Amino acid sequence: MQPSAGDDARAAAALLTAEATGPRAGKPPHDPDPDPDPDTEPDPESGTSTSTDPATEYAIRTRRLVKSYPGPDGTTVDAVRGLDLDVRRGETFAFLGPNGAGKSTTIALLCALARPTSGHATVAGFDVAARPHDVRRQVGILFQHSALDPDLTVEQNLRIHARLYGLPRRDVRRRTAEVLEPAGLTDRRRFPVRALSGGMRRRLEIARQLLHSPSVLFLDEPTTGLDPHARAEIWEHLRALRERLGSTLFVTTHYLEEAENCDRIAIIDGGRLVAQGTPHGLKAEIGDDRVVLRTSDDGRARKVVALAAPDRPVTVDADGTWLRVPDGSAWIPRLCAALEADGIAVHAASATPPTLDDVFFHHTGRSITTIPAAIGGGR
Repeated sequence: MQPSAGDDARAAAALLTAEATGPRAGKPPHDPDPDPDPDTEPDPESGTSTSTDPATEYAIRTRRLVKSYPGPDGTTVDAVRGLDLDVRRGETFAFLGPNGAGKSTTIALLCALARPTSGHATVAGFDVAARPHDVRRQVGILFQHSALDPDLTVEQNLRIHARLYGLPRRDVRRRTAEVLEPAGLTDRRRFPVRALSGGMRRRLEIARQLLHSPSVLFLDEPTTGLDPHARAEIWEHLRALRERLGSTLFVTTHYLEEAENCDRIAIIDGGRLVAQGTPHGLKAEIGDDRVVLRTSDDGRARKVVALAAPDRPVTVDADGTWLRVPDGSAWIPRLCAALEADGIAVHAASATPPTLDDVFFHHTGRSITTIPAAIGGGR
């Protein structure tokens, strides 16, 4: 089930309420121990990893992470199923999957807003179950739906956030100016939020989450509902922030073109991790080009193409007749000649290298663009 705006508002309140009862900004938490070894469990007494290997520079690590919910008739629904993630410090990491795949649930676990059913996770070196307050101090989270008060001004929204995080009063004005300037909102600081465009509101929400200087910023569908121009502006803003602050950005999205902007990608489907790597590396695993032919008779065309390329599976769908072959552009003349010799007219032919949607199809057997809003048990 995809979270609603109400779910996000409650999650925001939970995060801020937890912070109000946790360590204050004026008293920074103890420095975390070095990041955990992949196979090392956290120390149950301290909540930090027992590993002392300085080479493990990870902002986020999960091992066998599971989150289950009660289902109908006494059953159990697994929203996250045995998740293993490694996110390096300072990288932009995309969590790619359709609505309902488990992306938002994973963010709730990593931000210590929900407790894992089993397995463990560390964020900024702190175990999310044993040291939840320290985790929350180190993270900022941009919810999918706005948690801004539209009747308050830009400055007022930031001041409320600063007070809930316990920022010293003497630092609030300075930090407000520091986060508004790169967001391009300094001259609108006294505007009510309802007077801002959609893109400006998202930049304000990002600025608000930077007030307490988090080391990891979680962005849950950061450009949902924005037009293409505003989406491009948000990504330009995020890239500039990472270069300036060195923050780790963990982005959930179902927009393939947004995942291309990230250093590495994890693909989740039905609560399970199905692939992890760089965009280039994941596409390179597919290898072959996709050749699509639109013909006067795709049913007959499939048989002709199958004879011309006997070792290659041939598919007919709404796109036409297609198959995967190496060096697709060299195959097009051969296939067109075979079709025309059989009296089948070719209206269009194209060869494209693998895309992230092809990667998703390769690992799940489905296209991310055609999956309904709720699949598996994910949330």
